[in-house]
Amino acid sequence: MIKRLFFSICCLGIACAALSAQPKLSKDNIPQIVKAMTVEEKAAFVVGVRDRSVPPYKDIFLPGTGGITYAIPRLGIPPIVLMDGPVGIRLDKNPTTSLPGGLLAAASWNKATAYEIGQVIGDECLAMGNDVILGPGMNLLRNPLNGRNFEYFSEDPVLTGLIAAAYVNGVQDKGVGTSAKHFAANNQETNRLDGDSRMDTRTLRELYVKAFELCVRDSQPWTIMSSYNYLNGEYTQESYDLLTNILRKDFGFKGLVMTDWTGKRNTPKQLHARSDLLMGGHPVQTEHILECLKDGSLKMEDLDRCVATLLELIVKTPSFKGSQRTLNPDLKAGAKAARELATDGMVLLKNNGALPVAKGNAALFGVYSYDMIPGGNGAAFVFCPYVRQLDEGLEAAGINVDAKLQKLYKNYAAFISEDLLYNHKVNTHVGHAQKPELEITRGLIEEAAKRSDYAIITLGRTSGEARDRILSQDFLIQENEKNLLENVCEVYQAAGKKVIVVLNICSPIETASWSYLPDAILCAWLPGEEAGNAIADVLTGKANPSGKLPMTFPIDYFDTPGAEDFPYNFISDKANESAVHPERRGLPFKNIAYTDYTEGIYVGYRWFCTQSKPVAYPFGFGLSYTSFEYSAAQVKVKGDKVYASVTVTNTGKVAGKEAVGLYVHAPLGGFKDKPAVELKEFGKTKLLAPGESETLNFTVPVRQLASFNSAKSRWETAKGTYKAYFGADSTKPLAEATFKVGSAKNYPTTRACEPKK
Repeated sequence: MIKRLFFSICCLGIACAALSAQPKLSKDNIPQIVKAMTVEEKAAFVVGVRDRSVPPYKDIFLPGTGGITYAIPRLGIPPIVLMDGPVGIRLDKNPTTSLPGGLLAAASWNKATAYEIGQVIGDECLAMGNDVILGPGMNLLRNPLNGRNFEYFSEDPVLTGLIAAAYVNGVQDKGVGTSAKHFAANNQETNRLDGDSRMDTRTLRELYVKAFELCVRDSQPWTIMSSYNYLNGEYTQESYDLLTNILRKDFGFKGLVMTDWTGKRNTPKQLHARSDLLMGGHPVQTEHILECLKDGSLKMEDLDRCVATLLELIVKTPSFKGSQRTLNPDLKAGAKAARELATDGMVLLKNNGALPVAKGNAALFGVYSYDMIPGGNGAAFVFCPYVRQLDEGLEAAGINVDAKLQKLYKNYAAFISEDLLYNHKVNTHVGHAQKPELEITRGLIEEAAKRSDYAIITLGRTSGEARDRILSQDFLIQENEKNLLENVCEVYQAAGKKVIVVLNICSPIETASWSYLPDAILCAWLPGEEAGNAIADVLTGKANPSGKLPMTFPIDYFDTPGAEDFPYNFISDKANESAVHPERRGLPFKNIAYTDYTEGIYVGYRWFCTQSKPVAYPFGFGLSYTSFEYSAAQVKVKGDKVYASVTVTNTGKVAGKEAVGLYVHAPLGGFKDKPAVELKEFGKTKLLAPGESETLNFTVPVRQLASFNSAKSRWETAKGTYKAYFGADSTKPLAEATFKVGSAKNYPTTRACEPKK
């Protein structure tokens, strides 16, 4: 009996010693941790946690949290938290700062602005216990109707990639990760789960993955999110060519790839391709991994590789390092930043002496003057503490806002919000529905004109995740909006008074049919929670508008390249069409089951400039309250770099900033066609006083001058004379220079993502 008891005690001691001897995760012992994990733990580890109601997940879960990873306490592996929020953290019951949207950040043409947006988000992530922000969104603005354009950046991959890199650096310098998304070719929301984006390899390389390449090169985001859609017949989440050959081997990406939030697909293909983390996570995916290991369709080395990559992410996170969340972000600092940053990307489209306004008395028309849209819907929607309205911003600036109109519109805004909610017309993933404009009688306008010195009309557009905009409903100006514009302009201008239009919009709208009416047009985009104050700062001249368009405003929607190859008038309860109509899954419905990118490399200004086609407002357009002169433009090639510079002088009477693009016209080399100009770099001056100058310097790798030869799967930089143009507006160079590349240069790549024959 004594011997048996002694033996039992010895066994218990050995077991306890073995338990205490188990390794604990550190940045230096990841291979050892992988070996110490059971097969079942590995299978669960690479799948996001669905049930967050049990420890340790319930202890860190906040309503609205995007995702949580699997914890293994015995090995010292904590769960980490992933939150939505390209323009501010999205949490249902915990207010955070609503920052300017991606379009406005890109319209600043200012990497410092994007960096500061990232810094604010990074600070608030730390306060809220977040490890990775699910952003930035950086799909190209192929079409003005994409529902998520507001959270993306530009129709140009260079502007997109470098603004995104600055944002990523801003967040990650705070010790928080980012997830650049959605990789790749997720350029519409309609049937985003199963739609096939079909394009040639040159188009893919030069446009739709180029932005990610530049972002990786300049910032190395901790994670990248693979998109829902097919690309040339294969899910991006399952594409070894895309996620390994292109992303890792060609671009040099060193981080983790997570899937967008989807269910079970071909799990072995996903893991082999290096979708390292399957989100949002379903138990069936874990079960599938174990089954596939048993039947040999999944190799353990593929699983181990994904496990190690996730561990490499975890050891960098605030949760692993023991950072304590406070749930108390500095909202005052966030609001201050939101206001200042928003003014940097507002674009003055027209000004016949109406701006900046004197204080005086203002009549505000349009429901969105009193119910402004800070941001769009879906994953990028932010539950912010407040939204500063335009009437509030103007009043704070010392302007008297017409009280009768104010009361009328505020009552209408409250009514229509309740009506939309009651009648279930919201139809958004998360966020608010578009509000119809209030019909205003001419008599009411005439009475308001007697009481006011000028009029401001705000037109609003919102959109978001899970549905695209509809041409007939919100790209085109609506009849009641046109009536309002015509009547207000006619009445006020007959009395010698100015009319200003503010565009509180998510993406381009049609302007050609009405832009001649008002005296000034300011595009304020979706500027965040300090919308009213920021717009008032620009209208009054406290801030000089310096934004430039990050996309082209076409005269007519059908002038847009590839306009027919988009579901421009598709109407459904949900844009995820195959989920609504399963019988259509896999059937050849144009622009739903598949979308052909027939325009190829000629997206946006590349098409309009090459064809010399008139537009409403060109890429890079934007006015100022002052004027600038360009001089001393120089470009030279030294080694594998192109060095360019130009001096910008403020020749006006007020201080201002000027954005400058460096565009290049390249010789054809071995190609049949190339765009007339392509943006290669950009910068922005500091705030220049009247008469003050600044020289902007640009450095561009010679490789970035190359075009992609699909047949040879390589980048080719042509020998010959190149023309460089300086100026943000793609149609109006303000300084020029030429430079020579002495010999052709080729840059081989992996042969990947060829279209299926």
